[in-house]
Amino acid sequence: MIGLVHYLTVGTLLFVIGLYGLLTKRNIVAVLMCIELMLNAVNINLIAFSRFITPELATGQVFSLFTITVAACEVTVGLALVFRVYHDRDTVLADRLNWLRW
Repeated sequence: MIGLVHYLTVGTLLFVIGLYGLLTKRNIVAVLMCIELMLNAVNINLIAFSRFITPELATGQVFSLFTITVAACEVTVGLALVFRVYHDRDTVLADRLNWLRW
């Protein structure tokens, strides 16, 4: 039987993979994908806690819907910024985008 520990383990692994990618990737699109992976790991944990701790309430599912909505907005704004930066600077590498430094 698959229990809460199994879901939390999968969520933790996904979060760690997303965090590793966030800290090591230079491409802005890859960074956005890693953030999405981390948000999906949080969604797995929210739904798992809701399912195993309070199965009669749907609080985890409702919070997951809010998280998915925020993630969709984040992708929209992030990709718009990526397109604008690429149009202005002809690159999407994060370490080359330093024109706002002093």
